[in-house]
Amino acid sequence: MFLRRRVPENGPLKAAVIGAGVFGHHHATKYKALGQASGDVELFAVADPNADMRAKAKAHYGCKTVADWRELLGKVDLVSVCSPAVTHAEIVRAFLKAGAHVLVEKPIATTLEEAAELVALARDAGKVLTVGHQERFVFARTGLLAVGEVPQEITCWRQGPWTGRGDDVSVVLDLMIHDIDLVHSLVPGAVSEIRAEGLIEYGPHADEVFALLHFANGTVAKLETSRVATERKRGLRAVYADGVVEIDFLSRTVKNTTPRPLGALEMGDPLGEAVGGFVAAAKAGTDALVTPEQAAQALETALWIEQASGVAVPASQTRAVAGR
Repeated sequence: MFLRRRVPENGPLKAAVIGAGVFGHHHATKYKALGQASGDVELFAVADPNADMRAKAKAHYGCKTVADWRELLGKVDLVSVCSPAVTHAEIVRAFLKAGAHVLVEKPIATTLEEAAELVALARDAGKVLTVGHQERFVFARTGLLAVGEVPQEITCWRQGPWTGRGDDVSVVLDLMIHDIDLVHSLVPGAVSEIRAEGLIEYGPHADEVFALLHFANGTVAKLETSRVATERKRGLRAVYADGVVEIDFLSRTVKNTTPRPLGALEMGDPLGEAVGGFVAAAKAGTDALVTPEQAAQALETALWIEQASGVAVPASQTRAVAGR
């Protein structure tokens, strides 16, 4: 048994990072910097089963390290979950039940049942649960998310060479889910139809997927994502009734023929903003920029794309889609 921890009214919040890999390192660095700058948060511990990774974290951050994340239940106020996607639901569930606020890297979970459970847990407990769709912060700075008009067509492309990271899930849950989240941010309402094709290069999960989404309001979104491409490409093109917005994330250029002014593409520090916003939301008891319901919606569309592409998805991961 463990005790539920109450967030202190005064003093810094105690934060932990679960997973000391690339993303875990970035999260820990942001907590450390935020604590030094504002005093709102203290990096209390990093958890990782690998002894070498723990030693590196200890040397770099000077914080407590543990092999088993369960040792931190009831001892921290908030946590970043940066472990493999298939472990997200178990870890997020445990920390929410222990009274902690949670920032989990995408995806929120790998099944709809898990996602629904986590959303309900967070809401019932009054805890912040947010997901690492950091590109929302980049888009927010351009002003594109504040545009009232809905695009008639959206095309997203996200391609890069194989790195081996995130291969516990398909490229849809690993990378395309970023674009899915952005598309849902630009287009209100439900998806009515999805067609998709997938390619498996290294297996057992799809490494390249093309998806065509039809929304109930008539908007069409085309998503193309690959983690086995020969070169990096990353962009978005949104067609409106009065013009076109095209963004190249690599050259950081924005072409806009609509009458609405947009800001420059300033990459800034989206993870730093996400962590800072998460800490602020935990202290204020408000939602972070990415709500758990929005993350669950992105997951639902991602799993539907997997199913439509022919990727083997267990029935438990998808809701009944017959006739959709």
